[in-house]
Amino acid sequence: MMAEEEGPPVELRQRKKPKSSENKESAKGEKISDIPIPERAPKHVLFQRFAKIFIGCLAAVTSGMMYALYLSAYHERKFWFSNRQELEREITFQGDSAIYYSYYKDMLKAPSFERGVYELTHNNKTVSLKTINAVQQMSLYPELIASVLYQATGSKEIIEPVYFYIGIVFGLQGIYVTALFVTSWLMSGTWLAGMLTVAWFIINRVDTTRIEYSIPLRENWALPYFACQIAALTGYLKSNLNTYGERFCYLLMSASTYTFMMMWEYSHYLLFLQAISLFLLDIFSVEQSDKVYEVYKIYIFSLFLGYLLQFENPALLVSPLLSLVAALMLAKCLQLNVKKGSFVAKIIKVINFYLVCTLTITLNIIMKMFVPHKENGHMLKFLEVKFGLNMTKNFTMNWLLCQESLQAPSQDFFLRLTQSSLLPFYILVLIICFLSMLQVIFRRINGKSLKETITLEDGRIGERPEIIYHVIHTILLGSLAMVIEGLKYIWIPYVCMLAAFGVCSPELWMTLFKWLRLRTVHPILLFFPRLMTELMELQEFYDPDTVELMTWIKRQAPVAAVFAGSPQLMGAIKLCTGWMVTSLPLYNDDDLLKRNENIYQIYSKRSAEDIYKILTSYKANYLIVEDAICNEVGPIRGCRVKDLLDIANGHMVCEEGDKLTYSKYGRFCHEVKINYSPYVNYFTRVYWNRSYFVYKINTVISFQS
Repeated sequence: MMAEEEGPPVELRQRKKPKSSENKESAKGEKISDIPIPERAPKHVLFQRFAKIFIGCLAAVTSGMMYALYLSAYHERKFWFSNRQELEREITFQGDSAIYYSYYKDMLKAPSFERGVYELTHNNKTVSLKTINAVQQMSLYPELIASVLYQATGSKEIIEPVYFYIGIVFGLQGIYVTALFVTSWLMSGTWLAGMLTVAWFIINRVDTTRIEYSIPLRENWALPYFACQIAALTGYLKSNLNTYGERFCYLLMSASTYTFMMMWEYSHYLLFLQAISLFLLDIFSVEQSDKVYEVYKIYIFSLFLGYLLQFENPALLVSPLLSLVAALMLAKCLQLNVKKGSFVAKIIKVINFYLVCTLTITLNIIMKMFVPHKENGHMLKFLEVKFGLNMTKNFTMNWLLCQESLQAPSQDFFLRLTQSSLLPFYILVLIICFLSMLQVIFRRINGKSLKETITLEDGRIGERPEIIYHVIHTILLGSLAMVIEGLKYIWIPYVCMLAAFGVCSPELWMTLFKWLRLRTVHPILLFFPRLMTELMELQEFYDPDTVELMTWIKRQAPVAAVFAGSPQLMGAIKLCTGWMVTSLPLYNDDDLLKRNENIYQIYSKRSAEDIYKILTSYKANYLIVEDAICNEVGPIRGCRVKDLLDIANGHMVCEEGDKLTYSKYGRFCHEVKINYSPYVNYFTRVYWNRSYFVYKINTVISFQS
């Protein structure tokens, strides 16, 4: 009876407000609510949703755990890690990876955490004649955290330090895969897309990660947090997100953004590209403007807090990210409230875009004028030479240009992605999403309003803000990866995610079918990648010459000795022996780059006296000559170390019109092995094997006839 008495007033209220489509929709909803519904239906639907979410979460977590276990098993089979002595294990950390792990060892040896941090921030035992803040300069926060966890959890009695360290990194890679899984799931609506993302990620492992070759790299610590940030941002941008989900995504995004910025010195450049993507999203999708500016606030907070906790790092103040976000905030304050879709609104959009670009450049110039900074100055010089805006004979610049990771992608790269079927599906998905996005933009330009709720039958995947963001972001990352191959490790994981989302998204296929006027075709997942067989292959890492060299240094060299040689070898010596070195394989400091170039002169056509003066200026006691560099036969002439040195010293013509300066001296690394005057006056050979020749630098010179 009560229901019958309340019914008529509801009908009357619905008839009084038939003015808008929104009211019609609400009226329909209220009418439906009056219809008797069986009690089991809501519980059944709720159970289905819970089961779907539970299975998806279980699959995501399982995928991450299985990938971490896979990496551990593959690493064991590749290096036979458990069967090797500590020195042989440490040799597997090559180049800058050795430096990072050596500081982790130093923290464990320190009497207290505070003392260990002090010694790292005032480090004068790594590079001769130089005191450095290793925590700031090399972003050693991962090592600080790992050392604290190792000691605080009582793992000393359970697991060796090296296994604990690499275990954390492998665990982070599992989180990386899980975050990609969740992002693809959020975009497609099915956790099958996440499974396909993981499969593609593992199959294209050569192009998605460098974890197998350099475990302690900063990117291996940082990119998992970036993946979590993108997953949270994807959920945050969704139009149908409830309040609690929005808060959770916001908090996760804030935490992961700050952590990502602390883990990697180049993180703010990636966030700069993300900010550009969000700026363009704001232009194309006004409905998400408030959310976009909330993300900008996260950037400012992370930059400010990172600046304070990174010892007032000036690189964050002069970063393009800060200039862009500040310009966007100022432009927002100057915006006028005008009717959406009007001609004035379109003009203001154009003016706003121009204003933001101008303000960003102006603010960045002003910051650089007032904030003293030296960080990454060589990067701008490198980019000038890379894009043909400048020419140089500088050894360091040419050496960087010759690095494989800094060159344009090879044909093998595209062939691998095509053979795994990733590239064809990615291009198809990107084209469909991009064209749908352009269709939406043209609708807005013509003044047509967008639908508040998008159904599967509409076939308008380009109206979803998170899709617009990912399309713009992947295009920006892909454009950079086409210029510098090393950036593929940032781009390809999201290629896997976007391609898997498209393959498993009914909405994307419906968009395509609507264009083709196919109404009865239903999308179905027909593609499954092949299984991997790497775990069945047994590999072996064998480097007895390096082991013998490190053993000799630890047994024969004085504790206060300083070693000179190639930066890559110096990193291994610092890790395996703890002895001081003259240079490090790090490329974010101008002084270290200059040191590397000077020490590399041992492979040039310079006199014994010149080399002696260079080495003694850095207080070096021992010199190590590597046969692999001295007798290098590279596939690309002009990119060998000795060729780059000859070009820089004018001993080789690299362009027409260059003057050739003939050297009356032979190549030092060859001549010093012959043991005749004047080389024996300056250098005394004290150890050698098939790969290395160690010379003591004489303090008292006795000239022989």
